[in-house]
Amino acid sequence: MSYEVKQTGFPPEVEKNLPAPSENPVRHGSVSEDVLKHSHDADEAMKAFAGHTGEIIEIDEATNKRLLRIIDFNLIPIMCVVYGLNYLDKTTLSYASIMGLKKDVGLVGNDYQWLGSMFYFGYIAWEYPTNRLLQRLPIGKYSAACVIAWGLVLSCFAAVNSFAGAVAIRFMLGVCEAAVTPGFALITSQWYTRKEQGARTGIWFSFNGWAQIFGGLVAYGIAKGTANHQTSIAGWKIVFLLTGLLTVVVGIIFLFTVPDNQLNARWLSKEDRILALERIRINQQGVGNKHFKCNFFSQLITSFGYTAEQSLLYGTPGGAVEVITLIVGGWLGDRIGNRILVASFGMVASIIGMVLIVGLPLDNNKGRLGGYYMTQASAMPFVAFLSLISSNIAGYTKKTTVAAIYLIGYCIGNIIGPQTFRPKDAPRYVPAEIVIICCWAVCLGIMAFIYVWSRRQNTLKAKIRAQPDYTKLENQEFLDLTDRENAEFVYSL
Repeated sequence: MSYEVKQTGFPPEVEKNLPAPSENPVRHGSVSEDVLKHSHDADEAMKAFAGHTGEIIEIDEATNKRLLRIIDFNLIPIMCVVYGLNYLDKTTLSYASIMGLKKDVGLVGNDYQWLGSMFYFGYIAWEYPTNRLLQRLPIGKYSAACVIAWGLVLSCFAAVNSFAGAVAIRFMLGVCEAAVTPGFALITSQWYTRKEQGARTGIWFSFNGWAQIFGGLVAYGIAKGTANHQTSIAGWKIVFLLTGLLTVVVGIIFLFTVPDNQLNARWLSKEDRILALERIRINQQGVGNKHFKCNFFSQLITSFGYTAEQSLLYGTPGGAVEVITLIVGGWLGDRIGNRILVASFGMVASIIGMVLIVGLPLDNNKGRLGGYYMTQASAMPFVAFLSLISSNIAGYTKKTTVAAIYLIGYCIGNIIGPQTFRPKDAPRYVPAEIVIICCWAVCLGIMAFIYVWSRRQNTLKAKIRAQPDYTKLENQEFLDLTDRENAEFVYSL
């Protein structure tokens, strides 16, 4: 391991607010036990370290790659599994709807549509509070608690026997899951540089697709099994129990794997904890779309002329499309430095796919199914802008607030979305499909606006830095400045 230590210091107005020095501060890439034990906020820990030792560290490429491999190995797999379960949880209602849920629970009229929306009422009600809690509480422990709670709540759906009970469970599921996406965006920004964030966000979000593949196959197996063999409980109840209890187990693993910040990561040595924190200095952030994917895809595929069981099976390739587009799109966006441009191709493909579903005749099953697969690229813009919140929003309070606003918009879309799939429009659901096309067209316009605005801001900031009287503060990278306050901050595209 090789790294270079240089002398520096914080400006007086920051230095006076730092904690008192440790009695035995340790220099040259190490940090006092006191800081390691008591630092819950990585920003403050880094300020304390730099303020006490008067040092920053320059990391060579080999050390940086080694650290990145360790971080990826310990964080990405568990985040991927949790996010896959996060999506699988939402789709269990779709699977259950064609496995006897409607009849057993007594759903009539628009009851199913309201169950689809109720999740997002809970989500939107708790979105801002949970973002504040993510900021104030240890992020790893709070996120794990939310995952375990949602698994327990989901398992309880197997005991539902009325519409009122189903509504309560769906609302609480939304409350429990509200922390997952903003929490993962914050964890990504906390551990990865801005050039690494797009690909990592694409990877863990792509497990929506893996979950669609896995969930479809499992639901198909359960549906076939319960149809051919007598079971003590209904197949749709087995789906909820299996998914919920699996989520609880994964949540417990998450609790012991994902740290609150770099300085309490069990899987990093004391020296590597500081290096892991130092490597994100270039983020200039300190530490610390109207897209809706409705719960109606199984019914949509059924409307193409396939049986209920076939819809479970034929929905799985859509998950593969989502996995491929998100991983390739995330990697390519970071590679060429333009996530918005790459994501726009996914949105265009999705619009074309939905146009095919609307325009092709009802008897053209294969063509309409192909159009459905194309729509699975629609997650690309949502993920791109989720990663851009990590990359382009500096200041921890501002980041959590913007993430909350973004996901509240996501919830509004998901509340409205199910209501457009009205029973009277079956089997084609043309009005709902037209609404989706219009929303995606608006998304393209929003993407173009953000691209132009970001480029203009970068030009203005470059002019400020070029002024003769401009002076950069020492350790400005770790001050809790917003992206607008920090002239050194350059927006990613």
